[in-house]
Amino acid sequence: IKDGDMLIVDRAVEPKNNDIVVCILNGEFTVKRIQKKKDGLYLQPENSSYKPIKISEESDFEIWGIVSYIIHKPQ
Repeated sequence: IKDGDMLIVDRAVEPKNNDIVVCILNGEFTVKRIQKKKDGLYLQPENSSYKPIKISEESDFEIWGIVSYIIHKPQ
C-alpha cells in the first residue's frame, strides 16, 4: 500500500489471520496486517522499520473493516 492508494474496505467480513485490516487503536485509525499468535493478537506493519503492536486488554481496539482491494494510483 502506497501513499495515494485507494482501499476498498468490507465491514461485513469477519477478519482472518493475515488479513489487512483498517482498525482503530487508542483513538487512531491505522492499516495493518492482523496476526493471531499463541500469545495474543498482533498488528503487523508491512514496513520492516516498525515493530509489531501487541493488542492488550488495556488497548482501546476495534477492527473497522477488512481491506478487500487496493487500487494503486498511476505513477
